[in-house]
Amino acid sequence: MAAGAAGRRAVLALLVLCSMAAGAAGTTGFIKSPLSQKRLTQDSVELYCEAIGNPIPEIQWWFEGNDPNETYAQLWDGARQDRVKINATYNLHSTSTISITNLTAEDSGMYECRASNDPDRNHLSKSPKVKWICSQANVFVIERPELTAQVTESSGKLILSCNVSAPPSSITGHKWIHKGKTLVEDNDGGVSTSYTIDGKREEHSGVYECVFEGNPPISGQVNISVAPQVTAYKKSEHGNEGDTGVLVCKNPSFPAVTTWSWSKSGHGALENASGRYIINSSGNKTELRILKLDIEQDTGDYFCNGTNSYGTGDATVNLRVRSRLAALWPFLGIVAEVLVLVTIIFIYEKRRKPDEVPDDDDGGSAPLKSNATNHKDKNVRQRNAN
Repeated sequence: MAAGAAGRRAVLALLVLCSMAAGAAGTTGFIKSPLSQKRLTQDSVELYCEAIGNPIPEIQWWFEGNDPNETYAQLWDGARQDRVKINATYNLHSTSTISITNLTAEDSGMYECRASNDPDRNHLSKSPKVKWICSQANVFVIERPELTAQVTESSGKLILSCNVSAPPSSITGHKWIHKGKTLVEDNDGGVSTSYTIDGKREEHSGVYECVFEGNPPISGQVNISVAPQVTAYKKSEHGNEGDTGVLVCKNPSFPAVTTWSWSKSGHGALENASGRYIINSSGNKTELRILKLDIEQDTGDYFCNGTNSYGTGDATVNLRVRSRLAALWPFLGIVAEVLVLVTIIFIYEKRRKPDEVPDDDDGGSAPLKSNATNHKDKNVRQRNAN
């Protein structure tokens, strides 16, 4: 405890000295400084640094190990067998992130973020007018404790369990995670935890993560592995003659398929080398393309087969190939319906006209009758006058 407090006071004193240097220069300062962290071997760590100044300062990362004879050495992107990644942006101010994966005990030590905007800061012979300001953080890499994980089945349920031996710090809780989503968590301080799933292995395959909360946290994986549960994207596909047909199958289960294959009923295995068939497979998805579809040759059932270390699985896709004229059939049907309707109307009108002719004659005779009456009335008036 005393050594840890002394270390923290030393880091604080160094930060104060760096801040004093920045104040004296009046051009560069830190907005955010990296924070000390504890991590386990095989874990990863990320440190963040942010500086401001005019002009915008450059940021570098340096490292000093725990060996008393070791001195600071600059880190660069791709160092330590490509385990070190450094990302920096210079827009209005400077930001930089260093991340180290697959940590080992040799990664323990002091990491220093340095910033400077002096034009001669990297000159080999000139001394910079403004010194580099710095901010430090300790990274403690602790040997990973032994963790055992297993899956058991009982009464239609899956029981996932984890147990850790000799944790480096007290446990403050547990958490179960699947596909980035927290399934359940608690505040129990025990060295074992379990999670129960209702259902079969095939329905819940995947990678589950158990986390023992603490400083640092301890995590382990529980894998529910099954043979491929292959399904067709569409169980029935349609294509036009001469076009390209596309059949797709996928595997939603874990682990991924290592080998995909396609075959056709009555034909056997299909290969890329055949010329008309193109097979593209990657991980849990496979695609079969059939060039220049033919009604006679290509209509039928196709089988996709996936294999991994736990077994095989397959699915069936039915392909129907239509003639190019098939697209015109709906239009021709509409035209035929219109022709039939016009014919019916024409016949109806043709039969209806003879019945209407007498009505027209009767209508024409009415005025004649009226004229005769008028002449009769005129003769009567003439006789009366005489």
